[in-house]
Amino acid sequence: MVKFGPAGQDDTFPTIHKSVLELPEYLAARGLTALEYQCGHGIRVGEKTARALGEKAKEHGITISLHAPYYISLSSPEEDKRLNSLNYIRDAAKVLEWMGGERMVIHSGSVGKGRRADALARSLQTLSQAQKMLDTENYSQIRICPETMGKLGQLGDLEETLALCGVDERFLPCIDFGHLNARTQGGVNDYAAMAGVLDAIENALGKERAAAFHAHFSKIEYSAKGEVRHLTFEDQAFGPDFDPLAKLLCERKLCPTIICESAGRQIDDAADMLRIYTAQGGRE
Repeated sequence: MVKFGPAGQDDTFPTIHKSVLELPEYLAARGLTALEYQCGHGIRVGEKTARALGEKAKEHGITISLHAPYYISLSSPEEDKRLNSLNYIRDAAKVLEWMGGERMVIHSGSVGKGRRADALARSLQTLSQAQKMLDTENYSQIRICPETMGKLGQLGDLEETLALCGVDERFLPCIDFGHLNARTQGGVNDYAAMAGVLDAIENALGKERAAAFHAHFSKIEYSAKGEVRHLTFEDQAFGPDFDPLAKLLCERKLCPTIICESAGRQIDDAADMLRIYTAQGGRE
């Protein structure tokens, strides 16, 4: 079963609800079954709230994932930044455990002024250290999800992301279709291109992980350097469109978790993805 949900709250939710603890029930009423808690700007939630949110999510059939801080840099040439990143990953894992979730989305970092191959090598080493740390500190159930990135200067094209997932068999790729479309100048916006992405995942990681991958989806404006800003499904100038992916998910009977990152309309657009998927024959 494909799970759909938003990246955090949209612009409407806080105008009609007083507490994030009401979010799981709100999502369930829309037919949604996933929520990605946003810690991109830092860990700003305490244990009491995190555990309460996890209980509410369980009550309403919502699966929680977590986006780790943006300032994690697996690829930094500076050792202290890589070591600090391990601490951020540990802190994020603790919060995710409180919430009862398993999937942690992580950005790799920038390429910088050096070679992409060197940045990738540093990221592979840092991720290996991160998993050993999680295992040592009893967070083995947490599944790290390296994300494909939208800017050309960032580490995280499809091939690099799949290589990072090769560090440990528990890793799942976070395939951001909007990011891939942006960094390829609109090259991931039809059935054939999206099928190629899914084929690449299976070839690199096997059928089981390919069937259960994590994903982000939104339309994204791009320039020659890649991602500029997130848009909503109402935008007609930029892609990607969800319909081809919905068709592929149905045909291949895949069961990913798909998180909508539309700008301010992520709950409405997640519900639209669910509607498109079910119209293609997908099962709720």
